[in-house]
Amino acid sequence: MRRRRLLSFALLLLTLSIGIVIGTLINTRVTAKSALAAPDASPLTIPDPVQLGNEFTKLAKKLELSVVNITAESTPMEHPVVRKRGQEDDQSDQPDPIHKFFHDPFGSNDINPQMFHQQQSGTGFIVDHNGYIVTNNHVIDRMDRIRVRLHGDGMQYRARVIGTDTETDLAVIKIDPAGLTPVTIGNSEAVQVGDWAVAIGSPFGLEASVTAGIVSATGRDIGGPNTFQRFIQTDAAINPGNSGGPLLNIRGEVIGVNTMIATQSGGYQGIGFALPMNMAVKVYNDVIRSGRVTRGSIGISWNKNDKPDLMRALGTNHGVLVSEVIANGPAQKAGLKTEDIILSLNNKQVKDGDDLVNRVADLPVGSAAAVTVDRSGKKVDFTLTIGDRAEVLKQRADYAVSRQDQPVPGGSQPRFGVNIRNLNEAERDAIGSLAKEGVKVMKVEPGSFADDIGVLEGDILVSINRLPAKTVEDVKKAQSALKPGSPVAIRILRNQATRGRAGQWASLSVSGSLPR
Repeated sequence: MRRRRLLSFALLLLTLSIGIVIGTLINTRVTAKSALAAPDASPLTIPDPVQLGNEFTKLAKKLELSVVNITAESTPMEHPVVRKRGQEDDQSDQPDPIHKFFHDPFGSNDINPQMFHQQQSGTGFIVDHNGYIVTNNHVIDRMDRIRVRLHGDGMQYRARVIGTDTETDLAVIKIDPAGLTPVTIGNSEAVQVGDWAVAIGSPFGLEASVTAGIVSATGRDIGGPNTFQRFIQTDAAINPGNSGGPLLNIRGEVIGVNTMIATQSGGYQGIGFALPMNMAVKVYNDVIRSGRVTRGSIGISWNKNDKPDLMRALGTNHGVLVSEVIANGPAQKAGLKTEDIILSLNNKQVKDGDDLVNRVADLPVGSAAAVTVDRSGKKVDFTLTIGDRAEVLKQRADYAVSRQDQPVPGGSQPRFGVNIRNLNEAERDAIGSLAKEGVKVMKVEPGSFADDIGVLEGDILVSINRLPAKTVEDVKKAQSALKPGSPVAIRILRNQATRGRAGQWASLSVSGSLPR
């Protein structure tokens, strides 16, 4: 009897224990379930990685070892002017609203008054496995130390300059490591509007950034100072720091060198320009052969604004009207004169000024060239010897008073902001008795002192502060005597020609104080 009671008690305890355990489990599960934020949601799972890949992906991987980051530094011993960050040499507070060059890709022109340390950065690309790199000249111009960093490599390699070309804004530099991966060169003549375009570079220091767009124009002449720049225009995003990097087609071939943008903000606004690769190849080949680019010249100038209507009025539908024959140049020695119309070069018709310049530039210096001109309605043949463009232009009596002028020792040199030259005989005759001598204004820099006081392209500058300005040298002397803040009175002659009336020259005076 007692055993039965113990057994019953044991069974009761076991039953209670099991009940307690089951209750606890159920209560725990209910509590846990009620604590979930979304009790009816199923957790997500991450799938195994699958690389989708496309043509842009392949292109980026192909080029990542060929595109480099370039940092250039300069620490001059003396600096004539301490400028605030962002202040241009011409003391303009705003960037050029049309063309923004990447001279300061990081906005890093903070100048330490003690060290005057300057740093700028850009992009380049390897074209030879022995370490030869193409970039923009403005990335490394006047810099003391140039360092190159390869993608994925923490090393910085010291680079040396092989040669530069200011007329196309290109430079060739070299680093020592061999066995590098060069890009594939494409033929830029095959580029068409609407083609895919890919830019690779280091915008704002962000290395190996890839952007894509299309070619929006070809052969774009943006009216800059460099004669041989006819750009590929693209809407692939290009920003400060992309300068000198490659523009690629969809096959990964380099079709251009990213050089500048059109902007009002200083950053990307949908319009970028790349120098065509065919031109870059010509420059590169000249540089590695001789360290410089040699171009031919016949020693004439022409007005880029001449319209087809002018040619038709002169009795022809093509050619180049000579506005100046450079003294002692090939054209003058051969007998060409102002107002001749160059119709053909080496028996091939000349379309316009750009056509003539590009064809002459490609001719070997010292070679003979046949030129046919229209002179007062008659065709005349000449044979001239092609000159070295650099040497011919040195002979020309031009003097640019621009932001690139060298400062006067001990202070800053006032800049009028004009490009001038001496008058030729035909121009003096056209002016008549108003002035026997003077200098012609060829260009006025936007936002400059000359622009502010109303000087226009084509004006004849006659005097500065009542001192005669008969020649370019007279202007140089007058300028050297002026200081920032000096009052300046300039007398000019302006052609008042209007439609339906012959040109009449008027004498005007303009004045102002030079920027401080």
